[in-house]
Amino acid sequence: MLKEIHEQPESLRSTIVPRIKNKQLPDFSTDEIPDQVFDNVNRIVIAACGTAMHAGLVGKVMMEKLLRIPVTVEIASEFRYQDPIIDKNTLLITISQSGETADTLAALRLANKHQAKTLSIVNVKGSSIARESDYVLYTHAGPEIAVASTKAYTAQLSCLYLVAYHFALIKGTISETDCMRQIEELQSVIPAVEKTLTLADDINKICETLAEKEDLFFIGRGLDYALSCEGSIKLKEISYIHSEAYAAGELKHGTLSLVTEGIPVIALATQSNVYNKMISNIREVRAREALVILITNGDSEVDSSIYDYHIALPKLSDNMAPFTTAVVLQLLAYYTSVHRGLNVDQPRNLAKSVTVE
Repeated sequence: MLKEIHEQPESLRSTIVPRIKNKQLPDFSTDEIPDQVFDNVNRIVIAACGTAMHAGLVGKVMMEKLLRIPVTVEIASEFRYQDPIIDKNTLLITISQSGETADTLAALRLANKHQAKTLSIVNVKGSSIARESDYVLYTHAGPEIAVASTKAYTAQLSCLYLVAYHFALIKGTISETDCMRQIEELQSVIPAVEKTLTLADDINKICETLAEKEDLFFIGRGLDYALSCEGSIKLKEISYIHSEAYAAGELKHGTLSLVTEGIPVIALATQSNVYNKMISNIREVRAREALVILITNGDSEVDSSIYDYHIALPKLSDNMAPFTTAVVLQLLAYYTSVHRGLNVDQPRNLAKSVTVE
């Protein structure tokens, strides 16, 4: 897992750079995805499981912001039992590292039956999902062996961002100039992830404290909430610590009763538009004597009395912060598991590719 965490700059470079051409704009011609795929699409449904679904949550925020059409993220195992509303004007995006995820494949087949357009983001060429999709966008992450997905997740994010930019350019909801600027920001993620990896020793020390705990919370707003969901599943699947992710604004609606003295709260505060709100939420858990690990986008000035540990990410635009945040959350999960003396790469009861329901 640690090896694959450190391979992320290269996997991002391999996924992003070949798809940027013609004045630094996204280009899917080598993927044989024609612009006509996006014609008359009035709704996007993202279907996936686990970590891939969490990538979809980030993609939803980006796509709705850029495209101004509704995007829903569906848990693939629930999707086909809900009699979903999909038709020829729906674009179904399925996401799967292996391309063999049984529930995601079933969702894809249902969409094909209803004549929806289907685009899959997968890491394995020739996989079932790749073969049965109308179009495929391969993540060039290379083989991912550890059960906990790391480099596949950030590669999936980069594909979703590229789809959002390309679709928005075709739809005319962003200009070429705006698209070029955002593509430049996307490429800046690669050196930022490299810099984030240098924080590993500091994160390792924090995890000595986390390893002693049996319950933990992640809180965030907007994109940070989507990352909280991913951070939580990453931690629980390899450290076996009970972990939950909550939208920070929901704390007062029940969750705050669970916050007690010494319980760790990993607070993500990378989004400037809700930063002050997030700090207020952190004060709420701090007042209950929680152990707070604060993660910010850049070295933000914040009252040191509201946190025990502060991880300052390399400064990026708000939209790009999920990439560096994801790396930190992966390292937190990894080192916590190591300090608990567990087998990081082969957690109990789990398989790398879920090929049965």
